Amino acid sequence: MQIHLIAVGQKMPRWVEEGYGEYARRLPAECSLKLHEIPAGKRGKGADIARLTRIEGQKMADAIPRGARVVALEVKGKPWSTEQLSQRLDCWLPEGRDVALLVGGPEGIEPALSASADERWSLSPLTLPHPLVRVVVAEQLYRAWSILKGHPYHR
Repeated sequence: MQIHLIAVGQKMPRWVEEGYGEYARRLPAECSLKLHEIPAGKRGKGADIARLTRIEGQKMADAIPRGARVVALEVKGKPWSTEQLSQRLDCWLPEGRDVALLVGGPEGIEPALSASADERWSLSPLTLPHPLVRVVVAEQLYRAWSILKGHPYHR
């Protein structure tokens, strides 16, 4: 199984790349984490936000591997504790299906794409900066895996 983090935005600050990279490297091959960056449309005065969101949504949909379980990360999604994420990972691993985690742009995930997701996950009721979400997701996946394997990281 491979986990695909499909996120709108490119050219992240170094701290984001380093933080994400640190936890992605720690994950084993059985649940490796791969980042797919989707270019964000130009937002400015007079921008057609609905059109930009549709284009970003289509690019995200194109990046989802065939047959993958799709999880949309949204403020209005269901909050999962680290232990609940670990339980989900424990169910996902034997299925062998890839998992696609979707992180939208400034306006969120395109509504039709969100509606088609298998699950909706909220990291927090707070609106988090999207670069930070990459680091938090990678760390939480590593923590969830460490729980499954009895690794001392979670202590």
